Amino acid sequence: MSEDSADEPEFDTGILIVLAVLFEGGLAPLAVLLGWLFDQPALSGFSWRVEDALVGVLATLPMLGLFLLGQSWPVGPFRSIRLFFEEEVRPILVGCTWPDLALMSLAAGVGEELLFRGVFQGILCRWLGSLGGLGAASLLFGMLHPISPGYIVIAAVMGAYLGGIWMVNGNLLTVMVAHALYDFVALILLLRETPAPSS
Repeated sequence: MSEDSADEPEFDTGILIVLAVLFEGGLAPLAVLLGWLFDQPALSGFSWRVEDALVGVLATLPMLGLFLLGQSWPVGPFRSIRLFFEEEVRPILVGCTWPDLALMSLAAGVGEELLFRGVFQGILCRWLGSLGGLGAASLLFGMLHPISPGYIVIAAVMGAYLGGIWMVNGNLLTVMVAHALYDFVALILLLRETPAPSS
């Protein structure tokens, strides 16, 4: 094996992008199907409104504040999440361009919000009431992000935040924009950082 081949990634970034977009984007048709089965149309709370998209941009700021806090003060769960990213995720994503990251973030924002807010939270709010439904959907959102116990908690808090915005705002577009923009900016910042030296 040549020295050059040792520096090459062991996987194809293009395949990774396609798989990520298919998986995250595939949550949208799953949401439509489950919404039909449980009489909770996935797109019933969606409308194209520029002002709601702008609210979504503003809603990104507190999430990015929490992200920056975790990056500048990596203790407790933030430390394990940062280590996971540096050791597992960064090597996979390092070859991605910003349009690649934007496409993956958009797929995640649309697919996950349609499924978790548009369908699961809607169904659970019917069954458990507004606060019970918000709590259960947020817990489910956290449990389906099992990077570490701390990340599950942080994802559940983020899910509760997005779910609360949707309850107040009523437009899925708002939380789709917030989720996708947060993912995109966080990935850009993480990939621009110099990895911490391993101890």
